[in-house]
This record gives sequence, structure tokens and C-alpha cells, in this order.
Amino acid sequence: MTVLPRGAPTAADRLLSVLAAFDHEHPALSLTDISRRAGLTLTTAHRLVGALTEWGALERDESGVYHVGLRLWEVAALAPRGLALRQIALPYLEDLYEATHENVQLAVRDGRDVVYIEWLSGRSAVGVHIRIGARWPLHATGVGLALLAHGEPGFQEEYCAGGLASFTSYTITDPGRLRRVLAEVRRSGIAVSDRQITEDALSVAAPVRGADGTVAAAVSIVVPHADAQVPVLAPAVRVAARGISRALGWQPERA
Repeated sequence: MTVLPRGAPTAADRLLSVLAAFDHEHPALSLTDISRRAGLTLTTAHRLVGALTEWGALERDESGVYHVGLRLWEVAALAPRGLALRQIALPYLEDLYEATHENVQLAVRDGRDVVYIEWLSGRSAVGVHIRIGARWPLHATGVGLALLAHGEPGFQEEYCAGGLASFTSYTITDPGRLRRVLAEVRRSGIAVSDRQITEDALSVAAPVRGADGTVAAAVSIVVPHADAQVPVLAPAVRVAARGISRALGWQPERA
């Protein structure tokens, strides 16, 4: 049996690199594009793309361009932090949206990022750089701060020491300041992200707890910075987060 050199890509690595070639900026790719973005030879890319297309993970349109296939959606729907969580949370998110007609978001943590799994928005709501499946660093968003504040202490320290990306002049980039913000989030139960991604938006977020009491997700509302009234918004966000938590099986009276 041939032993691959340490660090050499496996067959699984190459297969996953084909899927990773697709993202929100590149939802449709030619075989040549896939080969280049995945770092594979054209022959290898052709073989792997063929296998993925036959299974249904990729689909090829009439022009020969490839897209992500519905089979992946079917598999992703089984993720407990994906579609299942969205279905449970949606009635509470809709109530929060109807009460405010602002951007309402539901997100989970994946490593050092927050991943948005639901988003409701109205025509007059402030513009946000968010879509379902989008990722942002934890420290730069309200939902991210809510999730980071309730993460393991060791992870929090590792995160603070890992470098904090900046997007506006208001983005938190100082580890000491971030630690103080996280302490306040734990004390108040509310996270506020003020103009960290864009200079016209403010978000108010609260943690969502699972049946075991650990924080499983976060819900937020994003409003124009100029009109933001955190004391008014915070109770509504708390109610939504608590409702989702109870629907997930959390019983605060037993916490």
C-alpha cells in the first residue's frame, strides 16, 4: 500500500476542493474555472466533476456551466443547526420582523466565524451585507458577539489573540476592549454591534439556548445607526431569543 507523504492531498481533499470552488461570488463555474480555483489539473477536475454530477452534488446547464446541485441541499437539510433550527425559529423571527420591519437575523458559530442561516428584511430596512450562508468574523457583528461571549473561555482567549479584522473605523480591533465587551454581553444578556461592518447600521442581538442550556445560536435585529434605540429594541430581541430557546427545549426555571 502506498503511503501518501504527510500533507499530500487525499482523494477526499480533492473532491472537497471542487465543491469549495463554488461560493456566493462564484455560483456558476466552467470546468476550467473549477480546475483553476480548486488547484487541480483539468483531467483530475473533469473526473471529479463527473462523479459529483452523477451523484447530484453538481448540475450542468445547457451552456456547459456547473452549479451546486439539489442533492447537497437535501443533505444539508439534515444538519441540526441548519434547516431544522430555521424551521423552529422562523415563527419568532417573523414576529420580531412584524414588530419592527427591520432586518432580522438568525446565526450560528462555525469556528471563528458567524454563519447566517436565516434573514428577514423589508424594503425600507437598512442595507446589510448579509445573505443566508454568509460568514463574518465573530467580533464584528451582534450575533457574533453574543455567540463569542458564551463560548469556552479558552476559545475566547484564542480568538482575541488571533488578530481582529477591521471593516470600519468603529470595528473592535483591540483585544482588551473586546474582552470588556464580551463581559458586558454576559452581564446584560444583549450584544450591541455599532457600525462595525458598515457605518450606517447597528445590531442588537441575544443568545439562543438549546435544551441543555448551552448557547446554540443568536438572533439579532439590524437598524439604521441614526435611529437606533437600544433600550427599546433589546426587550423585543430578548423575547424572540427566549421563545426560540423554549421551542428548542430550554427550561430556564431549571437552569
